[in-house]
Amino acid sequence: MKPIHIAFILLIDVLWAFNIIAIKESVLAMPPLLTVALRYAVVLLVCASSIRIIEGRMALVLVTGVVTGALQFGLGAYSYHVATNLSALAIAGQLGVPLSLILAILIDGERIAWKRTIGILLAIAGVMLLVFDPRIADERLAIFLTFGAATCWAAGNLMFRRLTGIPVLTLYGWQAVVSLPILLLTSHVIEPGGIASLPQVQLSAFAWIVYSAIAASLIGHAGMAWLLQRYPVTLITPFTLPTPLLAVMFATLFYNSPVTPLMWVGGLLTIAGVAIITLRTAKKSVEAKP
Repeated sequence: MKPIHIAFILLIDVLWAFNIIAIKESVLAMPPLLTVALRYAVVLLVCASSIRIIEGRMALVLVTGVVTGALQFGLGAYSYHVATNLSALAIAGQLGVPLSLILAILIDGERIAWKRTIGILLAIAGVMLLVFDPRIADERLAIFLTFGAATCWAAGNLMFRRLTGIPVLTLYGWQAVVSLPILLLTSHVIEPGGIASLPQVQLSAFAWIVYSAIAASLIGHAGMAWLLQRYPVTLITPFTLPTPLLAVMFATLFYNSPVTPLMWVGGLLTIAGVAIITLRTAKKSVEAKP
């Protein structure tokens, strides 16, 4: 693997991890659903020229856009809005990996061996420790909202599997098309006055939104898709494992988020479980190739 591509993967890890700061700063400055709507306005501007009608698969494209766009990021934004300890959210967000595998078992009938089963149990046990940590009891609502967002992400993964061959920018363009009106309408109803207050919002808040749209969504996800077209999954995915650790580090540095003993244990269990699932799934996908 070329050193420049390794450096690119590590850059993506940093972009994704630092996005927790961008999201938190955005929702501190304006209502959470409105921040996501503005994020998708940026995505739409970038992806507009890539939007195409996908014959025979438009219904799935649009449903996928709603689930992985308005629902996932709407729930995620509200979790950051009510949270004070971002480190807990960075750990809880890793539930998306075991949830993806659980949904694949339930819906696609995928069969797994004992190693990935242990990975699922470890990841879930780690997040459960966060829920029962009395020192971060105030974060339980945020953790449950993060669980909802992770479930949407996991469901979206199954949908994306059925949309292979469609350019990433086309999918993101449609995601923005369907999510933007939903988010704006919902924000207007439950976040009254949010749009009218935009002229008073500092420019730095809009910069954070642009960061989330361009750096985290388009460079990060599109870049990862580009790499996966050139290298085996088993070679790429292990390089993404530092992301939650970096996210916890950024949260601690920027907001002095406390990391309790139970959070350390829960975080290690969750990351260990995610690592097992990621590495075993990557190996399985390579072995399945003819």
